[in-house]
Amino acid sequence: MTIEVEAQAHSASRVILASPRNLFRAFIDPEMLASWRAPQGMSATLSAFDPRAGGGYRMVLRYPEPGRGKTAPDSDSVEVRFAELVAEERIVELVKFRSDDPAFDREMRLTTTFAPVADGTRVTMVADHVPPGIEQADHEAGMASSLRKLALLTE
Repeated sequence: MTIEVEAQAHSASRVILASPRNLFRAFIDPEMLASWRAPQGMSATLSAFDPRAGGGYRMVLRYPEPGRGKTAPDSDSVEVRFAELVAEERIVELVKFRSDDPAFDREMRLTTTFAPVADGTRVTMVADHVPPGIEQADHEAGMASSLRKLALLTE
């Protein structure tokens, strides 16, 4: 018997007072990416960064308190591959958590779009095929927090 698990989709969006060009740069510059990608209260460290379609990076996200990590008690380790990099328009990342827990054993697709609007750029992140171990409310709050940090960096 095969049990089908419905794929989850989570999203967050924010208008940022910056150009699509500057926002796109914040995704493909490793120092900039590390400074805003982790949600508030967490930190990020990048390694093996290759900003091109087919390239990617490894990132470790550290929690301030142990007990929430997917890879270790205090951290999440992710492998990210850039499936698409369309300058100033769209970035598609394939994200895989390193974890022994099967609840996190699924490749997630994170699509970020940049749409010019009167007050700047609407940045929208949509994650689909989210592993079942990731709670929607937590994930969407984390993405919204990262977008706030991105706004602080680029505005």
